[in-house]
Amino acid sequence: MVLDKIQKENDIKKLSEEELEILPGEIRKFLLEKVSVTGGHLASNLGVVELTMAMHLVFDLPKDKLIWDVGHQSYTHKLLTGRREGFEDLRKFGGMSGFPKRKESPCDAFDTGHSSTSISAGLGYVHARDIKGEDYHVVSVIGDGAMTGGMAYEALNNAASLKTNFIMILNDNHMSISENVGGMSAYLARLRTADIYTGLKKGVTSALHTVPLVGDHMISQIRKTKSSIKQLVVPGMFFEDMGITYLGPIPGHNLSLLCRALREAARVDGPVLVHVMTQKGKGYGPAEEQPDKFHGVGPFQVQTGEIKEEKKKDTYTDVFGKVLCDCAAKNDKIAAITAAMADGTGLKRFARRYPDRFFDVGIAEGHAVTFAAGLAAGGLKPVFAVYSSFLQRGYDQIIHDVALQNLPVVFAVDRAGLVGSDGETHQGIFDLSYLGSIPNMTVLSPKHKWELADMLRFALCHDGPVAIRYPRGAALDQYQEYRAPVEYGKSEMIVREKGIALVSIGHMFEEAEEVRRRLKEKGYDCTLVNGRFVKPIDQEMIRELSKTHDWIVTLEENVETGGYGQQVQTFVCQENLPVRVLIIALPDAYIEHGNVSILRKEAGIDADSVVKKIERTIC
Repeated sequence: MVLDKIQKENDIKKLSEEELEILPGEIRKFLLEKVSVTGGHLASNLGVVELTMAMHLVFDLPKDKLIWDVGHQSYTHKLLTGRREGFEDLRKFGGMSGFPKRKESPCDAFDTGHSSTSISAGLGYVHARDIKGEDYHVVSVIGDGAMTGGMAYEALNNAASLKTNFIMILNDNHMSISENVGGMSAYLARLRTADIYTGLKKGVTSALHTVPLVGDHMISQIRKTKSSIKQLVVPGMFFEDMGITYLGPIPGHNLSLLCRALREAARVDGPVLVHVMTQKGKGYGPAEEQPDKFHGVGPFQVQTGEIKEEKKKDTYTDVFGKVLCDCAAKNDKIAAITAAMADGTGLKRFARRYPDRFFDVGIAEGHAVTFAAGLAAGGLKPVFAVYSSFLQRGYDQIIHDVALQNLPVVFAVDRAGLVGSDGETHQGIFDLSYLGSIPNMTVLSPKHKWELADMLRFALCHDGPVAIRYPRGAALDQYQEYRAPVEYGKSEMIVREKGIALVSIGHMFEEAEEVRRRLKEKGYDCTLVNGRFVKPIDQEMIRELSKTHDWIVTLEENVETGGYGQQVQTFVCQENLPVRVLIIALPDAYIEHGNVSILRKEAGIDADSVVKKIERTIC
């Protein structure tokens, strides 16, 4: 196999032309074999095989800096930098990350996981290079989906003033996870169909070369003027109007043309954007036909594309989507917003039923929050469904545009807590802290699927901002008998005893119930409370518990600092209540990728660890 010759970075440069023709097929076969077993991001990686090869052929790693936007398309890059063996444990605890990681390889120039950051990071590298007088290329790869994020334009605006080389590669595969939306998507679509420009330019240039004396001068003037042929034929000329040299569109699966374009880009004294057209899922029929399905995929059958892990019951996301549609049928003021994640957040059903009240704003979480504020100020009831780790990108807007005005925006915070294989950049372990710090904000977390439904109905009737945080995966469908009405700021008493009081938040309820069972077996009396509200905390409940309990043990899947447990502890101290507080929470650290059960055990918040910690503490 040709792939066997790739043992470290730059080995690809030793291959013959014949071997380079064979390599893309081998890489795609390798990725299919590995990802079908481990799961991972498939379609995006199949689409950038030749592009990645071209960058590794033209540039010198790790001297030159290659920065991937989001980074879920970096599998071929990892292969070409000698990490083939790491694919056996891809995205597993202790194994290789599915994203670029500087600690993994010096060829990973920048840690990424969220969208629209690569141009900003690359621009920083460029200025650092120039200030230090160093000599290397900086290449930032960004997808057309990521170009819907405002941060990309802030970076482009700054990059336009550069006088030294900075290469930006626009990987245009027509979509992010969901189909792209907005003006930039339409603009790029027009560029893709502007093949007439290339032929016209060549024809005019060739003709002018034949004009005696003045022909070459005319060509020079055409290249300099803003009214060039390109300006006349290609709509907008967005990039060149900013002062950024534009090369493309380039066929993204033609290795020779890609290498030629990148070498040309490397000679530009200033910012240059190389527009590359690729096909998401290239080379694998099921992924070409359904790239969204194979964006982030679990183990599957290569022959058929069938996902091995069958869906057994509703997820929290499913429950949210169904209940929201039911509520919207009765209330025509309810609107739904997604940031390019309609399917992932459960809003596809809403989009089909109520297209006039559904808004996909692209990868632009900050804009989504303020847009929701505007809808609320205008008299609607907006619901912004978003992953916990992505809502972090709209923190200022939550404070300034929503909570400050006490506007009735509902935040459906999906993927809260530990999410597993995507690792540090995607774990939703900070939301209780950052949302709980905001005045006027109400924060709830359900223990099971029925409580999520009740909390959503409560939120849609509340006159102020509300965040409901719930985890990834199957919704708990037990304990339906515990379904007290949701009252503002009130927790739910499950079992009332004395001695030790376990107060759980959201999906830590199962662990708390198991902890209580084991403590009872050991002879301890143990109360069990479903905390429900993280902001405001149920102060009355804490006062009552303090009268008959020695310990309050809080359980949450959030970092300890600023979380529910610290709020309870602070209140106990302020009130000088006769009870001690033991906080069970995640450490103040970034949690790497791995199975959620393993991560809980490693972090000390699984039932075994909690029981041991309680026994050590109370003895």
